[in-house]
Amino acid sequence: MTVILDRRTLNRSLFARQLLLERAAVDPADVVERLVGMQAQVPLDPYVGLWSRVDGFDPVAFGEELVERRLVRMTLMRTTLHLVSARDALGIRPVLQSAIERSFGGSPFARQLAGLALEPVVARGVELVEGEPLSVAQLGKALAESWPEREPSALAYAVRYLVPLVQVTPRGVWGKALQPKVTTLDAWLGSTRASSMSAGDLFLRYLRAFGPATLADFTSWSGLTGARTLVGELEAELRTFRDEAGRDLYDIRDGVICDPSTPVPVRFLPQFDNVFLAHADRSRLIDEVRWDASFTHFGTLFVDGFLAGTWKLTDPKRDAALEVELRRRVSTPMQKEIRQEAEALVVFLTPEARTRRLAVG
Repeated sequence: MTVILDRRTLNRSLFARQLLLERAAVDPADVVERLVGMQAQVPLDPYVGLWSRVDGFDPVAFGEELVERRLVRMTLMRTTLHLVSARDALGIRPVLQSAIERSFGGSPFARQLAGLALEPVVARGVELVEGEPLSVAQLGKALAESWPEREPSALAYAVRYLVPLVQVTPRGVWGKALQPKVTTLDAWLGSTRASSMSAGDLFLRYLRAFGPATLADFTSWSGLTGARTLVGELEAELRTFRDEAGRDLYDIRDGVICDPSTPVPVRFLPQFDNVFLAHADRSRLIDEVRWDASFTHFGTLFVDGFLAGTWKLTDPKRDAALEVELRRRVSTPMQKEIRQEAEALVVFLTPEARTRRLAVG
């Protein structure tokens, strides 16, 4: 008989796997690998996500992992920018390459380049960014010298999609600022050999970090097709549950399943975080509060494991203010916990601020 997992069980199990039930005394770089990367188009986001997961998290030391090229920022799942270990960059990108190319094929950039042979564009783009890291605008302008009849941005994005590129440091390093500039993964990491990874390996790692999950969840997270085939290939390594809607949930054999009564602390997460972006169905994280466009450009607040509000930081270097908007009623003890966690967050985010202000309402 197949076991049915209710929403709170899935919620608690996800928070446990994501190190959000309690902060862990672990190496933050190991956490990045455990989470199969962290979405990173906003440079500060992974730091907030790690602060909520790692006991005594040191953002300066972590930034050095990027400087030393043990971590990189590059396009991966869902063709979005992720922070990953160098090892995962080399292993995951080949698995996702076909999905990224398919995404480019459906983009307006591909339509703007219709009829153009892309191989010479890609080859010239590689030559340019390996000669000197360039912004997308700089790359497009340089490519347009050879293809003046084509839209420069479309030329640049063809290279950005079709070639494994990384954003060079100090972009993404704590306390540093740099316009996004790219070079190739090969040039950035040198002659490091690609690690061997298959789509099945990626599926199992996804389940370890985000399961139990449906095949639609995995497809939404990765952009890959053919998940049903992976289940057949990996049957001996999987177990199956069902959710309350009757959908099949797949998991690794030793995946953590939590009691639904497990307490969950208040957690502040960035606007883009793995915990909220890894499932096609987010009902394990959404209860009373509905996700909509009003969350754009805001961090998220979770109370009792479910989405409860937003937060936003302003003027971090001078008169810092952290504004927290609750979007559901919470108990008085929980309000106290929210304030305590928010106070710790604003101190973490604004080490150089002259003054700090917190508004919760």
